[in-house]
Amino acid sequence: MFFSKKKPREVERIVKANDREYNEKFQYADNRIHTSKYNILTFLPINLFEQFQRVANAYFLFLLILQLIPEISSLTWFTTIVPLVLVITMTAVKDATDDYFRYKSDKQVNNRQSEVLIDSKLQNEKWMNVKVGDIIKLENNQFVAADLLLLSSSEPYGLCYIETAELDGETNLKVRHALSVTSELGEDIRRLAKFDGPDTKLMQNSGKTKFKRTSIDRLMNTLVLWIFGFLICLGIILAIGNSIWENQVGDQFRSFLFWNEGEKNFVFSGFLTFWSYIIILNTVVPISLYVSVEVIRLGHSYFINWDQKMYYSGKATPAAARTTTLNEELGQIEYVFSDKTGTLTQNIMTFKKCSINGRIYGEVRDDLGQKTDIIKKKKPVDFSVNPQVDKTFQFFDPSLMESIKLGDPKVHEFLRLLALCHTVMSEENSAGQLIYQVQSPDEGALVTAARNLGFIFKSRTPETITIEELGTLVTYQLLAFLDFNNIRKRMSVIVRNPEGQIKLYSKGADTILFEKLHLSNEDLLALTSDHISEFAGEGLRTLAIAYRDLDDKYFKEWHKMLEDANAATDERDERIAGLYEEIERDLMLLGATAVEDKLQEGVIETVLSLSLANIKIWVLTGDKQETAINIGYACNMLTDDMNEVFIIAGNTAMEVREELRKAKENLFGQNRSSSNGHIVFEKKQQLELDSIVEETVTGDYALIINGHSLAHALESDVKNDLLELACMCKTVVCCRVTPLQKAQVVELVKKHRNAVTLAIGDGANDVSMIKSAHIGIGISGQEGLQAVLASDYSFAQFRYLQRLLLVHGRWSYFRMCKFLCYFFYKNFAFTFVHFWFGFFCGFSAQTVYDQWFITLFNIVYTSLPVLAMGIFDQDVSDQNSMDFPQLYKPGQLNLLFNKRRFFICMAHGIYTSLALFFIPYGAFYSDAGEDGQHLADYQSFAVTMATSLVIVVSVQIALDTSYWTVINHVFIWGSVATYFSILLTMHSNAMFGVFPNQFPFVGNARHSLTQKCIWLVILLTTVVSVMPVLAFRFLKVDLFPTLSDQIRQRQKAQRKARPLHSRRPQTRRSSSRRSGYAFAHQEGYGELITSGKNMRAKNPPPTSGLEKTLSNSTSWIENLCKKTTDAVSSFNQDKTVKL
Repeated sequence: MFFSKKKPREVERIVKANDREYNEKFQYADNRIHTSKYNILTFLPINLFEQFQRVANAYFLFLLILQLIPEISSLTWFTTIVPLVLVITMTAVKDATDDYFRYKSDKQVNNRQSEVLIDSKLQNEKWMNVKVGDIIKLENNQFVAADLLLLSSSEPYGLCYIETAELDGETNLKVRHALSVTSELGEDIRRLAKFDGPDTKLMQNSGKTKFKRTSIDRLMNTLVLWIFGFLICLGIILAIGNSIWENQVGDQFRSFLFWNEGEKNFVFSGFLTFWSYIIILNTVVPISLYVSVEVIRLGHSYFINWDQKMYYSGKATPAAARTTTLNEELGQIEYVFSDKTGTLTQNIMTFKKCSINGRIYGEVRDDLGQKTDIIKKKKPVDFSVNPQVDKTFQFFDPSLMESIKLGDPKVHEFLRLLALCHTVMSEENSAGQLIYQVQSPDEGALVTAARNLGFIFKSRTPETITIEELGTLVTYQLLAFLDFNNIRKRMSVIVRNPEGQIKLYSKGADTILFEKLHLSNEDLLALTSDHISEFAGEGLRTLAIAYRDLDDKYFKEWHKMLEDANAATDERDERIAGLYEEIERDLMLLGATAVEDKLQEGVIETVLSLSLANIKIWVLTGDKQETAINIGYACNMLTDDMNEVFIIAGNTAMEVREELRKAKENLFGQNRSSSNGHIVFEKKQQLELDSIVEETVTGDYALIINGHSLAHALESDVKNDLLELACMCKTVVCCRVTPLQKAQVVELVKKHRNAVTLAIGDGANDVSMIKSAHIGIGISGQEGLQAVLASDYSFAQFRYLQRLLLVHGRWSYFRMCKFLCYFFYKNFAFTFVHFWFGFFCGFSAQTVYDQWFITLFNIVYTSLPVLAMGIFDQDVSDQNSMDFPQLYKPGQLNLLFNKRRFFICMAHGIYTSLALFFIPYGAFYSDAGEDGQHLADYQSFAVTMATSLVIVVSVQIALDTSYWTVINHVFIWGSVATYFSILLTMHSNAMFGVFPNQFPFVGNARHSLTQKCIWLVILLTTVVSVMPVLAFRFLKVDLFPTLSDQIRQRQKAQRKARPLHSRRPQTRRSSSRRSGYAFAHQEGYGELITSGKNMRAKNPPPTSGLEKTLSNSTSWIENLCKKTTDAVSSFNQDKTVKL
């Protein structure tokens, strides 16, 4: 299993349809899906093999082997094997549980039913029993669990519409064609199984997800290596001490031990002692540390999954932590890379305004004729007279309907174009209502608007388009379809109307279409351009509309050349593009459309809050520059108050380098001459050839760069300049970028900045960015689930990012840091007592504690309290975490756990170990008990120190706990009670009677703990250990309070009074920039439409399930510009905050 040969790549596959006996000789894989790793027989060996590949487990196994050697081990084997077995068992249970769920998922898929042609008749068969070559009948809404070849279909022309949501997360329907030789076999959808089970594309391409580790993980690995090195140094010191003691003192004892002279020399004794102390001191990094970390992370993940405030009721979608290893990294984010469409916006397009023949329609005016905003009391236009109206469509300007009723020819032509120039497919459902299947939400919004305004797209054939114009059915002959692509940025149709006139209707990006206009449009062009700029200032997506009357003779000549170009074998695409350019000229401008891609709820507040938390947001979008900029202004990422907005638009590497240089000169020049503004400190990490530079930037700046400029800027000799400038800016917007460029930008920041990055998106084009960032977040929006499937965390709305980072992320980081600080402290205190004891036991590697205490200390006596603190603790409430975003900054600066904090914890633990050892040692040195007997026996000394240790670490965790729950109380004080009950039980007569060799110290604990002097020693040890900590923390909170300290004090002083929130006024930019229509990044279905292969037969029977309705458009009647609280600024005026 472990050394199986890789299957050779298939060059061809020979399959005979419906002949299992023939196909079986090729030994093709069966169709059973196996994603589970284990079965009952292989679970134990494979899981153990995997677990001992981890360095920590292998290290503790090595220690266990050492303990089995009597000459070097003073501890029995169970002190290591008990915690090791517990850890391996817990991990195995977790792995088995995960694999069981995978097995259940496999079983569900494998047992799905299908109809297979066997012995000339259709029979029900499980998918796992389907063989290569089987002919399968599929019905509507049926799952497909193999790679199939379409033979025939009930759809016209052998077409089949499929949804690949389970494969790639996309919900848009895809079109598949049957083989021409088999397309007429029957009306049912029949397919031939080509690839089964592990040979399918899904299984072949389900590669392993990139393993991500947190900065705390990396730091822990470093610290553990340091501790191991420190452990070796301690072992060497004690080994040298043993050699010296054996050489100078040990000779005097050899006669009593009946050793022969030279039987054990002092050098060899030191060597054995070194390994003995390695075994004894290994508890400074116990194996339970790794298990505790995973348990805490699992608890944090469940808190995210259970958070009701991150549950989106609109889609019944909860937040989901798809990984359990990155939670604390959420509390250290410095850069957020966000997609725009579907992430910041809803990706639900709504027709809002239009400009027709120089007049704007869609504006709302008051009784005095002044332009005003839409209010809830304003009634939308009544479209009830139209039986085919889309009830979700709302329009608030009645003047457009008046122009339609008056017969304005330009308005009619405008709407006619919207109803004809598109790739939309129409169907009727069982209720007789029109259902539109759209390629993009933008196109659906325009066709729906024309439908509600009386120009209804009804149906199409390969040769015709039928629309209903104000109640009259009109059929247009479709002569040519000039499809959209990402270079043309426009689409056109050429039709012949019933009067015999040939018309070319075109729509596209304004910057492209305006270049194609006839010179007579100069005045209208200027007016429409102003209207488009106005629409752009409101963040709307615009599209220019134009037409051309064609001469019949000219069109025939052009169409003949187009047919020749289509038949050409050389330079076919170039010739077709040239013919498109030739006919799409001298256009007559009709106007422009304005479609709103509405911002998601809470985006403005989230952006502002993250900005106050010193998190920089970079927008990486495929939309054009103007659209991205205006959304930036709408989100308040860009404001009019900014000192400068740098736009990089060079077409060559030289131009880009020069623009970046001028921007930097401008930025530093303004900083030298500026005397006020908000100060941002940016620490420039070492770039490839640059030394560390620290820059102080005064003011707010933004950087806008488009895709072709970014391609040059990412070159090796320019990217450092780009990164330096971008990191000095408050906001960065990269537009017209490809998915690969998104990932490259993230990698650039990851590689050259010592900062944690987060990428958030909702579409398949965001997957590479999501996988590249430290944290990837997928939004389950309108574009399917592929981003979610590739993400580490997922939720339904961008606004939940604020709570995920400022609450869950900050709490997870805070809790993990407190857990690690306390864990290292208690284990240094626990372990270092052996080091001090070594100087008083002849460096003999004798343990100061009872062996059972060593075994149980980390897995019973102190495990639950520290887990409770690591899972439940919080310094401030979730609401205060949201209200005061500056609380997030310690995580970005890595203040709560770093190398310095580790050495402080180490020193604290060593100090506590000194008190734990020397106070009882000094008290017992010449003291006697109440019965007159000497107290200084080994076991009484061990019991006193062990009891002191348990009480000291319990008091310490009580002091460290900021948020008390019932669980904390039960775990802390219950652990102390458990210690005493186990201690008294192990020293009882009953245990001695059953296990005399393991529990020889009968009654010692009871005798020791009844002595008043013992309790005085324990009390003194506790006070000496804890008082310095109490004094330091009291002075620190009083003299140097952190922001969280101040908030807690404020809460105590004003429990019943809610803090006042000052509101920040919203700024809106009146921009002259144009917003471009954002087409898809793929060619349309124009060729498919004109071929007629996607057309249904007349009056087809209605189907259900495969049709996708047009996304419901919702009116934008609520106020997008909710104001946000700015309590931090007012609060910080009272007192200086020190982090």
